[in-house]
Amino acid sequence: MYSPEGPQMTYWQLTHHLSCIGENPDFAGIDCKIFHGPPPHDHGFCLVLVTIEMLNAMNSLSENQSLVAMPPWCNLWLVGAMVLSFTLHFVILYVEILSTVFQVCPLTGDEWLTVMKFSLPVVLLDETLKFVARKFTRW
Repeated sequence: MYSPEGPQMTYWQLTHHLSCIGENPDFAGIDCKIFHGPPPHDHGFCLVLVTIEMLNAMNSLSENQSLVAMPPWCNLWLVGAMVLSFTLHFVILYVEILSTVFQVCPLTGDEWLTVMKFSLPVVLLDETLKFVARKFTRW
């Protein structure tokens, strides 16, 4: 929506994309094929399936201890699994034959920055919940 190279659509157009058929005047100047192309799917794939889940795995090291008290390198198997998962993900995105097979396209640096902006609050939210659990509940 906000990328200078993007379609410059409104939030309403994005949330009502199923109405983008034929000559709908609400979507004047927007090619409806954009809602079916690979880039939106790639962002969701990167955001949900990889980044947030890896951060959730890190958060799951302890039910109530902060990542400061119990850092990820306390469990080297988890770190190894995360590195392997991210490596495979990058290979699928950036090796041309694999990106063709999986029908994904590589993300730019700005798009990865957006993925991280949406993903990192998961860590902050979980750390806040752990703090509340430590301070206001008895174990």
